[in-house]
Amino acid sequence: MKTNHPEIGLEPICRLFGKTRQAFYEQNWHKANQQLEEAFIVNMVKQHRELWEGGAVKLHKLLQPILLQHHIPVGRPRFFKLLYTHQLMLPKRKSRYVHTTDSNHAFYKWPNLTGELNISGPGQLWVSDITYLRTEQGFNYLSLITDAYSRKIVGHHLSQRLQAKGPIIALKKAINSLSPTAQNMIHHSDRGVQYACSDYVELLQKHKIGISMTESGSPYDNAIAERVNGILKHEFRLKRTFNSYNDAVNAVCKAIDYYNRIRPHMSCNYLTPNEAHTRTGPLDKKWKPKNKTMSKLEL
Repeated sequence: MKTNHPEIGLEPICRLFGKTRQAFYEQNWHKANQQLEEAFIVNMVKQHRELWEGGAVKLHKLLQPILLQHHIPVGRPRFFKLLYTHQLMLPKRKSRYVHTTDSNHAFYKWPNLTGELNISGPGQLWVSDITYLRTEQGFNYLSLITDAYSRKIVGHHLSQRLQAKGPIIALKKAINSLSPTAQNMIHHSDRGVQYACSDYVELLQKHKIGISMTESGSPYDNAIAERVNGILKHEFRLKRTFNSYNDAVNAVCKAIDYYNRIRPHMSCNYLTPNEAHTRTGPLDKKWKPKNKTMSKLEL
């Protein structure tokens, strides 16, 4: 109204609507302050989205400490509405598993030791898997070893060839990260030839690490490892085609650092894997299982 009738003073307009000048200024200040808060939130979301395409729930949890530092309390409904308004919500991802394991070999296939295993801390069970990354020159192969308790990636290596060398390098990194006091450690994987071959098995036995393998081709038998693969590929955009092997290596290192150090994990009570790796005892899960036939090696 003031814009349409500049000749009328502010005080008569306020009286017309039963407001004081102070209330008018407070309302305008609140609106301006809200716009500043929302701009700050959107900027923070865009910064994280440059590397990580995490869901809105995890993103809200991740940003809470810094928002509270700036005295910006924001609940989930307002946060979600803000993401939707600025087209920052991500489409729901469909679960998809691709069977890539070559278990048609003559090496011994070890039994599954995870059936009755109760994990109470880090350094008790590792899960391993290999996933594929694309470059302009062809496929590369990412070997990952994840701690089943903390969900921390403790060993990784990106190879240009699908050989045992890549998983062995990842395993050596994981062994170097293991506490000297760790006992009764178990390494769980699928029945792929890279994990069943003599060099890999001998390295595990040398460090007194128990050997466990899946008993079927179901991805649920190695669900944690499959889930970590999916997080890296979809949330960190490792499913894209890279210009070169070196570009892929750099992207993998950045993604794993962010995943371990910054990304809150719903299976670890919203702790980051690094934080969970310092804990012991049960960690509350913030998700509901969709598949009742899933093994005890839950996501």
